[in-house]
Amino acid sequence: MAHSSPDPSGILGVATGYMAAKQLFAASEAGVFAALAGGPATAAELASRAGMPERTARILGDGLAASGCWRGGRPLRQLPAAAAYLSGEGDGVDLRPFLAFLDAISYPHWLGFGATTASAEPQPLDLAGDRMRTFMNGVMTYNALHARMLAENFDFTRYSRILDYGGLSAAFLVEALRSAGQAHGTFLAPGQFTEFARKALLDAGLGGRSEVVEADPLTGDVPEGFDLVLLEHVVHRFDAERNRAMIRRARQAAAPGGTLVLLDFFLDDDPDQRVIDALHAGEYLVIDGTVVYPEAEVRGWLTAAGWEPVETRALPASPRVIVAEAR
Repeated sequence: MAHSSPDPSGILGVATGYMAAKQLFAASEAGVFAALAGGPATAAELASRAGMPERTARILGDGLAASGCWRGGRPLRQLPAAAAYLSGEGDGVDLRPFLAFLDAISYPHWLGFGATTASAEPQPLDLAGDRMRTFMNGVMTYNALHARMLAENFDFTRYSRILDYGGLSAAFLVEALRSAGQAHGTFLAPGQFTEFARKALLDAGLGGRSEVVEADPLTGDVPEGFDLVLLEHVVHRFDAERNRAMIRRARQAAAPGGTLVLLDFFLDDDPDQRVIDALHAGEYLVIDGTVVYPEAEVRGWLTAAGWEPVETRALPASPRVIVAEAR
């Protein structure tokens, strides 16, 4: 019987993953997804619509079909997810600004990941010129996706007073208030984020059901009496001591029996851990040195602060949420 070698497909899939990513980034920048939104196309037709060489269109078409963005064959057809998130014409969050961030900011940092691996220190973060706009647009777009996924997987209608505590993006509060039509929301954050939040709430037509409070969530006054507190993308930004303080203050803000929704990427001991969580541990380290914590450690902080963790939910293509109740 002939010897059967182990299958190297998993190793090579990871090793060549950057090729698929760069094809995706290039296709988005060139407007290929928008071009295919006009209907199925051959490589020649796609090249004409996108204004690129036919050879390039054929390579991108085959590559993106193999990666699952399009339906392969002739002609090429866009799959629902690409149409929703990348064409600019779908009803999903337009992820093209996030892809631009990954290409221009994140990917160059990963080129230095070998040095980061040796030192556990991030690569220099250059936000000069237009790079700050690219950075913020990408981060806020990614937050908007997470907010949409949370709203589709968590019932906000049971709550009447909602506090977004120390978040970066008002998208979570916007989605929560849209879901809970009678609720009132408060967004509390430092000054650099409050104007963006105020505009987002007004643009969503929610100015009458919301307020924006400028305060340091670690040292400022804590408003109280909320039946739902949101802590989204807070944990990875702080060290353990500050996280414990934030979680204690979130408990102070909650009414008796209130609920906490804590959203972030987490690591755990599950042998089938999600790839997206594990990869973000590297992403946050190489970009700015922030931390993806083990879920068990975060649950310990919650319990010590008077919260009872009751459930963890993994959101599609997004972080996990720990749902806890005030004891």
